[in-house]
Amino acid sequence: MLDRPGPWFALLLVGCAAFVWLTSASLPLVVASHFGASGAANGSMPRDLYVRFMLAIVIGAPVLLVAVTYFAMGRSDARINLPNRDYWLAPERREQTIAYLRAQLTRFSAVLIVFLCYVHWLVVRANQVQPAQLSNRAMVAGLAAFLIFVLIWTRLLVRHFSNRGGGG
Repeated sequence: MLDRPGPWFALLLVGCAAFVWLTSASLPLVVASHFGASGAANGSMPRDLYVRFMLAIVIGAPVLLVAVTYFAMGRSDARINLPNRDYWLAPERREQTIAYLRAQLTRFSAVLIVFLCYVHWLVVRANQVQPAQLSNRAMVAGLAAFLIFVLIWTRLLVRHFSNRGGGG
């Protein structure tokens, strides 16, 4: 079991950062970066600022999520709310429980990275036409896929801790 972010997570971060950097080269000097409900651009920013912003979001948000939860859960006074909390955080199971939670949060962060890169890719594609137009269908499909993942991930996490024997 993965109990901490490992080389696979670092590799994903580097790969996604490279993806954002390389695909941003095709963007215009002023990037349509905000889109209304119709998909029409209604906000823009300089390309350099957009690239820095996207790199900060694509890398920063998942790393912050993993780092904060990794260190916060390791504290002996960590306030962790789980089903059957007393069972799962008993001294004989606490280390395994924390390792499981960390692994699941790292997996969640990995999917978040991929979703954010997908959104960036949609912005790159939107800027390839004039006037810039974001594909609502692709955005809704990506968002729906991410939300379905979140629901399944949450359900599996709750189910794991709802059973005193784990698994499920």
